[in-house]
Amino acid sequence: MPTLPAHLSAAHTRGLPATSPAAPTAEAVPAPRTATTDTATGGLTSKGPIFAGTGWRITAQFRTYCLSPTQQYVITFPTQALKDRYVPYLTTAVNQLTALGLNLSFGGIETPDYNTVPPRGHIQYAEAYRPLGTAGYSQGLPCYNTADNSVWGGYVRIDSEYWDGTWSISPVVLKNALVHELGHALGLDHCNSDLNSDGTIASYEAVKDPSTGCTPIMTSPNGGYQDSRAGQFTPYDLNGFKQLLANAPILGVA
Repeated sequence: MPTLPAHLSAAHTRGLPATSPAAPTAEAVPAPRTATTDTATGGLTSKGPIFAGTGWRITAQFRTYCLSPTQQYVITFPTQALKDRYVPYLTTAVNQLTALGLNLSFGGIETPDYNTVPPRGHIQYAEAYRPLGTAGYSQGLPCYNTADNSVWGGYVRIDSEYWDGTWSISPVVLKNALVHELGHALGLDHCNSDLNSDGTIASYEAVKDPSTGCTPIMTSPNGGYQDSRAGQFTPYDLNGFKQLLANAPILGVA
């Protein structure tokens, strides 16, 4: 059976700010390990299950530990007009993930019900006015399968102010934001870290990929490529998705 993550409270789905959820108990989460990145190959050198590495972090605190390699994941939309709007922005990122072996494609039209979980494998992509109660903030949420802690499906709600002129957003930031929220719905968390060891993980504080010179797209806020590659996952983001897939056989998930 699927379960909504703890942070998808009734208040949250109504677009109000939600309090931070309590982390699961140690017994509820497999012993976490941190991956290191092989600078020569970009590959991961540790064995899993692994929930964090250089430039990426999995939403293990919400019990989404892996992506099923056999599950068909589909991105759906509430109207054809919204599908026509968003598919061009998401296509490159979707192609990146399918190249890793994730069964991800664009689906049809369906109306999200935020009082329950989506159908299995469905990432329901929609718009809402200030889904987090603050101008310019959008929302991406994964749901986990209680049987095996794989990503069951998820929701994305993009702030409608991006499109009506009431929130100023550059084309580069828009492209990255739309893909950033998809990353959340598929099980990646913000990758910010305390780089300066001051005891605080700050906005924008995230490692830069030496091969690209940019922070991962899952940086909060406004990470990702700042040029014509905007709207693509960076190598560090893709390492996170590789590990989400690699955790599946380790955890016995088909």
